[in-house]
Amino acid sequence: MAPPMSAGSFLSRLKAEGLTVVEVGDWEHHNRNHKGPWGPVHGVMIHHTVTSGSRRTVEICRDGYSGLPGPLCHGVITKDGRVHLVGYGRSNHAGLGDDDVLRAVIAEKALPPDNEANTDGNRHFYGFECENLGDGEDPWPEAQLDAIERAAAAVCRHHGWTARSVIGHLEWQPGKIDPRGFTMAAMRDRIHERLK
Repeated sequence: MAPPMSAGSFLSRLKAEGLTVVEVGDWEHHNRNHKGPWGPVHGVMIHHTVTSGSRRTVEICRDGYSGLPGPLCHGVITKDGRVHLVGYGRSNHAGLGDDDVLRAVIAEKALPPDNEANTDGNRHFYGFECENLGDGEDPWPEAQLDAIERAAAAVCRHHGWTARSVIGHLEWQPGKIDPRGFTMAAMRDRIHERLK
């Protein structure tokens, strides 16, 4: 059981991992905490946005859209490798997912198939949305993949987690496909190497 790190620690950890961080508005206090608790936290979830254009992507992830209010994550990782902090606390990124997957993340074991949506993921995961159309053709620049690796490693390093604490949305919620264009197994390998 891990309490979420403070917003200040989150910022410091990302910078210490060598990331370029952009603070968007009053991100430290922009959250959905009035809808339920945030924490204990158990892992990091990676998403793709199904958007193009960094400015528009950051705005949508900060403000949300009709039917889903923002913030939609904690950090937006744009194609240039910058991490835009848009919220901190409970955010609308994970939704309901599989309790068996959550138990595997907590135990840092191999993930079972996600075949249920019965557990609140917004409470338990840090979320990074990554600018990409998610069509399997939109490229993932190395600067962006490096930033995903570094951002996830920064959170894991703070909590003493391994790369097994990092999952994709597609591994959490049935029917989700994100992130599409790279495998989470390959990304976890990268994070594992960075945490050595």
